[in-house]
Amino acid sequence: MQKQAVVINSKDNVATVVDDFPAQTTLHFFIGQTEHSVQCLQDIPLGHKIAIQEIKAGQGIIKYGESIGIATETIKPGQHVHIHNMETQRGCRN
Repeated sequence: MQKQAVVINSKDNVATVVDDFPAQTTLHFFIGQTEHSVQCLQDIPLGHKIAIQEIKAGQGIIKYGESIGIATETIKPGQHVHIHNMETQRGCRN
């Protein structure tokens, strides 16, 4: 199995894809030594994130074991995770 997405930390709820993948592609990735897969619900461009589990609105987007932002809507496994459905909390001055 060729790795198609990267998950760095077992806490992550997103994976980063290593190529462009069209909707309906089944992506394979590892969490530790265990292989997992998720079907792309949308086109996912190279280097972008895909949800590997449901992320509810207001929940953290976890990459590298750390929160990199907050979901602005519920994100289903297989959906593209980007600025259209998340916002960063870094650099925000409230």
